[in-house]
Amino acid sequence: MILSTIILGILPYLSSGVIDTTNVETLGLTMMGDTKTVTIFSPNDETHHYANGVVMTAFKDVLYCMWQSSQTDEDAPETCVMYSKSTDEGVTWMSPELLAATTDSSYCTSGGWISTKDTLTAFINVWPKCMQPIGGYTYFIYSTDGNRWSEPQPVRMADGQMMNGVIEQDPYPTADGRIVGAAHFQPGLHVAPIYTDDPTGHSDWHQGQMTVHDRGKQSQELEPSLYQQKDGTLTMVFRDQNSSYRKMVSLSRDRGETWTEPIVTNIPDARVKQSAGNMPDGTAYLIGNPTGAKRRYPLVALFSDDGIRFDKAVLLRAGGSNLQPQRYPGKAKTHGYNYPKSMVYNGRLYVAYATNKEDVECTIINIKTKQR
Repeated sequence: MILSTIILGILPYLSSGVIDTTNVETLGLTMMGDTKTVTIFSPNDETHHYANGVVMTAFKDVLYCMWQSSQTDEDAPETCVMYSKSTDEGVTWMSPELLAATTDSSYCTSGGWISTKDTLTAFINVWPKCMQPIGGYTYFIYSTDGNRWSEPQPVRMADGQMMNGVIEQDPYPTADGRIVGAAHFQPGLHVAPIYTDDPTGHSDWHQGQMTVHDRGKQSQELEPSLYQQKDGTLTMVFRDQNSSYRKMVSLSRDRGETWTEPIVTNIPDARVKQSAGNMPDGTAYLIGNPTGAKRRYPLVALFSDDGIRFDKAVLLRAGGSNLQPQRYPGKAKTHGYNYPKSMVYNGRLYVAYATNKEDVECTIINIKTKQR
């Protein structure tokens, strides 16, 4: 049975006065002193000019970053997945390499990572060029050294069938070993929670129960990310495609198997993909563009001690002069800090994103000194 939505006591909310949405460049926030931004890839006349879907992970003391890449336009027929590595905790990055290539019948985009002690898995979302409405499948490749990769294989559901959808980029590992995430299933892009007890994420995925709102070719709820509240409640945070410019939220108290019907919160959003997670001390965070308008700057991190009341915030990247100009025009190349995804590693919060959908960048915060 799907959980009732009348659990108002644990729905997350943004406290009054934390941000000022009338302040276009900074939302009235300041950066922490121990914050730095590094560039992983910057386009030039000899490279692809489009990048998005930036996702990072760590494996055997090396950082990895993947993103979708194309010559000029979003989701162009030549779209492939590139990746880069850093051996100094993200300070410098190697020249990008091809991770997954397009084919004559499909293009591919970044699906995120799962890293275990012995295996690094990269998810690749594959989009058949002739499919209508637009939808896709999820494949994986894996490596034991971060250099040599397996052949692509389909991600499998618990019944052995291939995942008939594209996986969201940041599956959430719970303390008991379960991995909880979301995928956008065919026909079109209809989101549903998924979970597996396979630590690699290669197989045994189950679809959780959630009532979402159908908009025909897609659900109203899209591109979610997850964190845990202090009492262990899993919290899935969505982009609202119905243009409320507020985050939608669903809750689960049974390890991701059943979920409340998603509802709109008071937390502002730019109708864009976001990132959520937990610090080692349990502090929950939400990273995105909480502008309440269709504007993807500034980039901000909201914090909550209990995962319910978000009452602290820091600026990661500002608008204005802090946002470099876009150098190459293209289809759907939105100005600002696009589609952030994050990870916590060695006492730092890494937030990766695509600036103007062309520069692959990462902002790094020392979480030992995060704002209280």
